[in-house]
Amino acid sequence: MPAPSTIPSTAAPHRSPAPPGPAAPRPATGQFARALRRNLTAHGFLIGAVLCFAVFSWYPMIREFLLAFQKTESGRTTWVGLDNFRTVANDPAFWQAWGNTLLFTVLALVLGFAVPFVAALVINEFRHAQGYLRLLVYLPVMLPPVAAVLLFKYLYDPGYGLLNELFRFLGLPEQQWLQDPDLSMLAVVIASTWMNMGGATLVYLAALQSIPGELYEAAELDGAGLLRKIWHVTIPQTRLVLSLMLLMQVIATMQVFVEPFLLTGGAGPEGSTTTVVYLIYQYAFSFNNYGAAAALGLMLLVLLAGFSAAYVKLSRAEDE
Repeated sequence: MPAPSTIPSTAAPHRSPAPPGPAAPRPATGQFARALRRNLTAHGFLIGAVLCFAVFSWYPMIREFLLAFQKTESGRTTWVGLDNFRTVANDPAFWQAWGNTLLFTVLALVLGFAVPFVAALVINEFRHAQGYLRLLVYLPVMLPPVAAVLLFKYLYDPGYGLLNELFRFLGLPEQQWLQDPDLSMLAVVIASTWMNMGGATLVYLAALQSIPGELYEAAELDGAGLLRKIWHVTIPQTRLVLSLMLLMQVIATMQVFVEPFLLTGGAGPEGSTTTVVYLIYQYAFSFNNYGAAAALGLMLLVLLAGFSAAYVKLSRAEDE
């Protein structure tokens, strides 16, 4: 039997692959370039938004502030100090406009603040068809404001208006809705409430649906009725939303213009619907007195800013 061969094998010994080493660091210039491109894109969008806001918001505010102390005649602009404010304050329509604006704000808070909240409470009680009800209540907001106001102008017509037709059917006396100084402002408030209540109703409805149901169950176990549950559970749980909507509604109603301008021509019978913003419009586009218009607009701005600051401070004091 031949002896086994002792010739060594020439095959290379098997070696396990070396573990991969650490990846080579990427060049810092590449990371910087990517970060720069990413930041340039973000800052590009931001700069565009800031420029639009500056051109259409900040510049008009600054320009109004300057115009309030200037007067332009024959193409020459001169500084007149507080003369524009004196001109506005001596106008017989000045105090009437502030009074009408305050009246509109109070009536709009009574109707426009309470009605959407009540509508949200009612819709929240429905277990079905909430989507259709939300669409129905928000539908007036989707209408163009001019179309909605003209619709109410047709309803208020003393001859063939639907409201007077309804009054005739019920045996009630007909009313001169837009021609009576005692009713014209109320008619404007009703139209404004119907036009704008949809958004507020949806906000209140979202706040109501975020309230835990256990709170209502605990209130029912304590024997609370519907009104007590609303007073002790619903209102405290939605207080933040209610306070914010109150502030926004006061600011919006103090700047009312479209509804009285289209329904009653702006001034209304015996000036009963003349508002501050309509008086600003008259100074600027009827009298060509832009300085007086800017002065009155600055007064309104200061008043609303002061009210907002006081309201926020009082709200923080209550929270503390």
